[in-house]
Amino acid sequence: MNLKDIVEALLFASPEPLTLPQLLSLVEDEGVDRPTLEKVLEELAEDYQTRPLELARVASGYRFQVRKHLAPWVSRLFPEKVGRYSRALLETIAIIAYRQPVTRGDIEAIRGVVVSSNIIRTLQEREWIRVVGHKEVPGRPALYATTKRFLDDFNLQTLEQLPPIQLEQDEQADPEFAPPSQTTH
Repeated sequence: MNLKDIVEALLFASPEPLTLPQLLSLVEDEGVDRPTLEKVLEELAEDYQTRPLELARVASGYRFQVRKHLAPWVSRLFPEKVGRYSRALLETIAIIAYRQPVTRGDIEAIRGVVVSSNIIRTLQEREWIRVVGHKEVPGRPALYATTKRFLDDFNLQTLEQLPPIQLEQDEQADPEFAPPSQTTH
């Protein structure tokens, strides 16, 4: 059997992205090493460059996905509407993504308003954020950070791929608005 066919079938059949170690374990009977598997993945990506699907590498591994420009037609297959997110939720996930790990108090200080429990719960239910520890201050508030699921859902491999923050004119002079260096979690 052709190794490229096997890998292609595995990626199509898997409901979740597959990592290189997972793929290697699935084809270990064929005596495949990591460089050979990486070459096969590169060939598959090239094979699909002109197709409606693409082989994407996201934080959780490799997956096939529909190209972005075809999404309007494919979305017609799914009657369920994608949830609309409030500005507050989007601001909250952006703060967590760019400033992580952060506490709820940190988010409230940046936004200038109280963060609703529903927003935090929604982000956790979507598996976009998780508690990664507790700050060593009185009350030991939870520290939130983004997850691999967040990266996968936004088609990112690392946080370094987040777009740069566009600050308004009056905010640029204030060092409090300057984001810290981004790190991968």
